[in-house]
Amino acid sequence: QVQLVESGGGLVQPGGSLRLSCAASGSIFSIYTMGWYRQAPGKQREWVALITSSGRANYVDPVRGRFTISRDNATSTVSLEMSSLKAEDTAVYYCYAADPRSFPPQIYWGQGTQVTVSS
Repeated sequence: QVQLVESGGGLVQPGGSLRLSCAASGSIFSIYTMGWYRQAPGKQREWVALITSSGRANYVDPVRGRFTISRDNATSTVSLEMSSLKAEDTAVYYCYAADPRSFPPQIYWGQGTQVTVSS
């Protein structure tokens, strides 16, 4: 069992930056693929970014070049650095962990953190 706790959401103006963090419990954080989804009002949950256990990152096209995902295995945290934020980035952002020891991977979710981009 993995527990994920997000932090860092809030209100930011268009063009601004925000950093989300996700702290994971458990001692085997390093083997998980970690990532972020988001869900905007009235829309389906959308995958945003992931980082593998080896540190390889991937992003959905609308955020590529603006968002950066990183992980710190020593502190069991994953972060999402968001810059050049747009109104369409407004959503609840959810951290997830994918345990590769099962197929399909067991997925764990955080509770979500609100990001609002508005002037």
